[in-house]
Amino acid sequence: MSDRNSIEVVYALPHEQVLLKLQVPPNTTVAEAIRLSGVLQTCPDIDLARNKFGIFGKLTQADAVLRDRDRIEIYRPLRADPKEVRRKRADEGRAMKKGGSETAA
Repeated sequence: MSDRNSIEVVYALPHEQVLLKLQVPPNTTVAEAIRLSGVLQTCPDIDLARNKFGIFGKLTQADAVLRDRDRIEIYRPLRADPKEVRRKRADEGRAMKKGGSETAA
């Protein structure tokens, strides 16, 4: 068993993706790894108390213990509630075609 775990920390911005690879000690938590990665200095808009986190797309808590080769994803808050956007579109009488183009109903 190795004395370090290889992990990745990922944060996606609208026009770029920050991907940081690092080695952390065993029993490192998600929050500790995020701090160790330096992503908080690179992306000051990340708030550990507000942002949600995932490991390979599955939501997790900041105190979850990492395993070797885990990929931490830091999620940005949604600008709009997807359900509300769909509801508004339906109220306006529009439907989405496959592929994302809008048509009048």
